[in-house]
Amino acid sequence: MRRAPCPVVVIFAPTACGKTALTRTLFGKSSLSPFKGCAEVVSADSQAVYRGLSIGTAKPDFADLQDIPHHVIDVVEPSVQFGVGEFVEAADRACEEIWSRGKLPLVIGGSGFYVRSFLLGLPATPQGDPSVHERLCVRLKNEGLPLLYEELRRIDAASARAINCHDSYRVLRALEVYECSGKPLSSFEMPSAVRSRYDCCTLVLTRDRMDLYGRIDARVDAMFENGLADEVRALKAAGYTAHSPGMKAIGYREFFLGLSDEQILRQRIKKNSRRYAKKQYTFMRDIPGATTLPACDLKKISEIVFSFCRNHHVGEV
Repeated sequence: MRRAPCPVVVIFAPTACGKTALTRTLFGKSSLSPFKGCAEVVSADSQAVYRGLSIGTAKPDFADLQDIPHHVIDVVEPSVQFGVGEFVEAADRACEEIWSRGKLPLVIGGSGFYVRSFLLGLPATPQGDPSVHERLCVRLKNEGLPLLYEELRRIDAASARAINCHDSYRVLRALEVYECSGKPLSSFEMPSAVRSRYDCCTLVLTRDRMDLYGRIDARVDAMFENGLADEVRALKAAGYTAHSPGMKAIGYREFFLGLSDEQILRQRIKKNSRRYAKKQYTFMRDIPGATTLPACDLKKISEIVFSFCRNHHVGEV
């Protein structure tokens, strides 16, 4: 007998949009919500998986974790590559476990590629070839990522546009697919329907651009005041470098640019964060069934989410 789809609330919003506060308002144990304590978060943040990266990734603090349990954070060391395939696998496992305990899974984050891949699944690309991957890793070490990224632009411009030039994992994967199959990664069709294993309530939250940029700037300033520079120094002292996967995150990679003036460093992180926030929305285009609405419209968000909860008998004994 086929198992019924697992209900999941999926909320995408870029950094500083207010996801953490919204989640606690909707489901926090200390909230006035009719569904307080009935949900657990599956983080869809590509950098929160790394241990030791807390301030720069705005991980939930102790109070947040006490209010709502979080999953897929602090999974690996910054030296370990954790890509979208690993994320989807971990998120699937977490959602299944959460629902088996009678709680509602909340997939929430600002990594648009991760959220889209969770919803639709991954394209049927060729399996990796260890020898090809090892050869590309040697080239990465000897030639540098910029040269390999330029090579990707020549053979697969569409993939290069979709991949951050600092994302060595995805650059190498795209080159590996081309070498193994003779076809560009972009030629493999992305799934267009939400996976049947889930019944999703998907929300894409927006803010006025200048409002969002102001919130991002304030978030970066708060990170420095909360000790971001000390956190990065500790990571460097632990042996992590600009080549460590975790150190390629915005808010960390800028510390390896040799910028001696803190204000210049802050401005660089702010600029990169604003650019990243704008880009992440492109991954959420044309998601089947997704509803786009302002992040400040708590009334409408609550109506949609709570209706979904009632339809799936969330919180009922």
